[in-house]
Amino acid sequence: MTQRRLAVDFIDQRLVFRPDDAGYDEELAGFQTGFAVRPAVVFAAESAEDVVAAVSYAAQQGLPIGVHATGHGLPGASEGGVLVSTRRLDSVTVDPEARTVTVGAGVRWGQVVEAAAPHGLAPLNGSSPSVGAVSYTLGGGLGLLAREFGYAADHVRSVDVVTADGTLRHVTADGDPELFWGLLGGGANLGVVTELEIGLVPVARVFGGAIAFDGREVDTSALLRGYEAWTRTVPDEVTSSVLALVYPDIPQLPPHLRGRYLVSVHVAFTGSAAEGERLVAPLRELGPALTDTLREMPYTESASIHSDPDFPHAYYADNAVLSDLDVEAAGELLALTGPQASSMHVVKIHHLGGALARPAHNAVSHREAGWAAMILSSLDGTDVATLRKVHAEAFGKVAPQTVGRFLNFVFGGGDRTEGIYAPDTRKRLAELKATYDPANLFRRNYDVS
Repeated sequence: MTQRRLAVDFIDQRLVFRPDDAGYDEELAGFQTGFAVRPAVVFAAESAEDVVAAVSYAAQQGLPIGVHATGHGLPGASEGGVLVSTRRLDSVTVDPEARTVTVGAGVRWGQVVEAAAPHGLAPLNGSSPSVGAVSYTLGGGLGLLAREFGYAADHVRSVDVVTADGTLRHVTADGDPELFWGLLGGGANLGVVTELEIGLVPVARVFGGAIAFDGREVDTSALLRGYEAWTRTVPDEVTSSVLALVYPDIPQLPPHLRGRYLVSVHVAFTGSAAEGERLVAPLRELGPALTDTLREMPYTESASIHSDPDFPHAYYADNAVLSDLDVEAAGELLALTGPQASSMHVVKIHHLGGALARPAHNAVSHREAGWAAMILSSLDGTDVATLRKVHAEAFGKVAPQTVGRFLNFVFGGGDRTEGIYAPDTRKRLAELKATYDPANLFRRNYDVS
């Protein structure tokens, strides 16, 4: 059957939606509510062949293509074009002997964690179980166990992708090393990925959780100084970060959180509980803790380490990847985004290094970095232009240490791609883009062309 015939057949099916169709808005619904995405046509794919048909249709019409799984990382608002919804591609198959899992493009990390756990295995997932496994991995994937095992992209075995010519390709490092390299870290620039095979790690339990301090009562600069000094003493098996935010004073939150400014240290460690307790003892001396949830837990409960929100909301986010951490500058960044700020900001400072610094055959940049700082800001009552001014001032505090940005932590900044890739990496990706997508159909993302 020709690609044109496939496209025509697919358009005749019920899982194609246009703006006036019943079900159009429901198909577009996702986690990020801050940006209006209104495509001319939505293709709700149930198979790789459906994706082939959707891409072929877009190519025939010369329309830009966007991809939507869970809707966490929208690059911004858009009008017209084609959207391929992959949420129905939700198969998960674990091979316990090979220690791999094959996931469809609509699978969320929580599904993979649950499927791998009976075999004593775990994926290299991020902090939120509702994030799409495929899109996360295509952006690199900085997860809970990153310092021990590296980026999720480093563990991919194969990628099934539909390129702009409507061809479904099974891509491996041996069979097509250049395309394989570019897909992993290059985001959605080179096609619509329908399936990934990715390695699992032998982790069944973890020592982790968070210690939270009252940010109005403790010296946050001293806390950061103590935390940074502590990170110099821990092994690669410890992955950690600092999170700071002012909780809104709303009835949906528990009373003890409403209006509080909390600064918390989050930890994941794959060693024994006894060794974990020894390692975190210095953190407990940083000040009086409001809460302390550090404990041994099955990996299926690892989402509790960060307790990310599980409800859709409106946000904008950016980040700075840092060579090292200037504690005083980071303290000034926290001050700008804390209780005195005019809108709500969530700041996370990640400790990198360890396995993240190891070279790998993919396009993930900035492996030499020691730290990363992310600011996620609420769009409720605030516009992007205003937030960008706040971010510019805050990230300006750490500009001397900034080496770039991480694709995974850019939300709503599709018009700003500078720094996401090292110059040589971006040039190489642009050359791949010219080969596999010369018409730049896949431009509804963080475009490298």
